[in-house]
Amino acid sequence: MDPRVERILKLPNKQKLGILVVVLLLEALALIWFVYMPKHKMLIQLKEQHAKLQSEVEEKTRIANNLPKIQQEYNSLNLELEKALTELPNSKEIPTLLTSITTIGKNAGLDFLVFKPRPEMKKDFYADVPVDITVSGSYFSVANFFAAVANLPRIVNITNVDFVEVKNVNNRMMTKVNCLATTFRFLGKEEIADDKKTKKK
Repeated sequence: MDPRVERILKLPNKQKLGILVVVLLLEALALIWFVYMPKHKMLIQLKEQHAKLQSEVEEKTRIANNLPKIQQEYNSLNLELEKALTELPNSKEIPTLLTSITTIGKNAGLDFLVFKPRPEMKKDFYADVPVDITVSGSYFSVANFFAAVANLPRIVNITNVDFVEVKNVNNRMMTKVNCLATTFRFLGKEEIADDKKTKKK
């Protein structure tokens, strides 16, 4: 038998018990450190991953449940965009629109003294198309002209209205009106790209 083992066996019972307790504690610490701790750490990581995946599943489930609503909102926005496109002409339709404005004015009984387009003012995705207008006629004709322009399917804003040379002719109040008619048009992709390049320079 190993002399060290014989020496231990000859020790008093209290010392043997003490050695046994120390050995058991060392084994317990070794088990905790080398077996339990790595497993515990792995368990925590797995729980975190599970919580993250559970959160992703819940989020995707919520999106899937809201898909019909999102699709409906998307369709609604498309309809609004189509409506906006009908209200904002493209560059090809601008001359026709301006011609229709003069026709409306003449049909209302106005004489066009000035019809002078200004340079376009480009914005983010559209451009202002301003036109200086001077007309002469009765108050009634001017009111009819403004009302007819407001009812056009395209957006046309009348601003800077200035009534000048107001006079009574054969019991009719006649006037000359200076104003600014502004319509708008969508910019094409190439125009937007060119405008961004110009701004960068």
